[in-house]
Amino acid sequence: MTQLSIGSWAFAFGPFEQNPWPFERVLKYAKEAGYDGIEVNGFLPHPVPELYPTRQMRAELLQLIQSYGLGVSAYAPDFRMVPPAIVTKESYLELLKRHVEFTKDLGADLLRVDTVTPAGPLNGREYQERFARLIDTWHASSEITAEAGLRLVWEFEPGFWLNKPSEVLRTVREVQHPSFQILFDTSHAYMSGVIGAKQDGERELLTGGVLEYASLLDGHIGHFHLIDSDGTLHGEETSTHAEFGAGYIDFQALLASHSATFNALSWWCVDFCFNAEAEVWGREAVPFIKQLVKEAATQ
Repeated sequence: MTQLSIGSWAFAFGPFEQNPWPFERVLKYAKEAGYDGIEVNGFLPHPVPELYPTRQMRAELLQLIQSYGLGVSAYAPDFRMVPPAIVTKESYLELLKRHVEFTKDLGADLLRVDTVTPAGPLNGREYQERFARLIDTWHASSEITAEAGLRLVWEFEPGFWLNKPSEVLRTVREVQHPSFQILFDTSHAYMSGVIGAKQDGERELLTGGVLEYASLLDGHIGHFHLIDSDGTLHGEETSTHAEFGAGYIDFQALLASHSATFNALSWWCVDFCFNAEAEVWGREAVPFIKQLVKEAATQ
C-alpha cells in the first residue's frame, strides 16, 4: 500500500532558510500531521553524511526517525559541486558512492538527482557533448545504485537543463538502465508540459497537459511528488509549489487515469519547497490527498 511522506527541505529552503527547522522538529510535525514518512533533505542543517560519519551514528538517526513511526521515502542529496554533464564521470561517481551508502543506512531505496546545470541556450556541439557525458555518467551511476539495491530517480525541473518533455523521455531512454527512473513532480510537469517555462528556443507543449506527460513517461516513473501549480515560477527558476486546490492540476483525473502507475509506487511525497505556508498547507494536504485517492478509486 502506498504511503505518504513530506519533503523535509520545505522547512529548510526559501522562507525557512534564515531559521531552518531542526530535523527532529520536522519529524515531530510529520507524525502529528498524519504522514507515514519523511523524504530527507540532504542539505545542511538536515542529515548529510558528514554529520553522521559512522554507521553507529546513522543507525541512531534511523532509530530517531522510526521512533516517530516514520519511514524514509527517499534521500535528496547535494550534487551542486559536480554537475554530471560538466564534470568528469569519476568525480561524480565518487560523491555518488558516499550518498548511496548514506541512503542505504537511512533505510531508503531511492536516491534523487537532477542535472544541476541551469536551463539556458547551448550551441549544437556543446549540447551533444554535455548530453553524451550525462548519459554515460548516469548509466554508470545506475550500475552502482543497482548493485546497492537502490534506484536513481531524476527530478526534471524548468530551471534545470533538459526541461522539454521530449528531452526528459530521450534521457531516460538513453540511460537505458532499470535502476534509472523519473521522479514525476506534478508542478514541474505542469510548468514543463503546459507552460513551457524556461525552455530554450521553440516551446514544446503537450495539449493533454500533465496527464499526457504521465502517459509519455509510462513505464519510466519511479517516484511521485504531489504539489499544485498556479502556472508561475518561484524566483524565475523553479516551479511555484502552490496550495492543493488553488492551482490548475486535476489530481483526481491524473490519479484515476494513471492509477496503475502511481499506485504501484511505495511512496508519494508532498513537496512544499520554497513555500512560506508549508506548515499549515502541509497539514491540509494529508486529508486532501486521502480524499483524492477515494474519489479516484470510484472513477
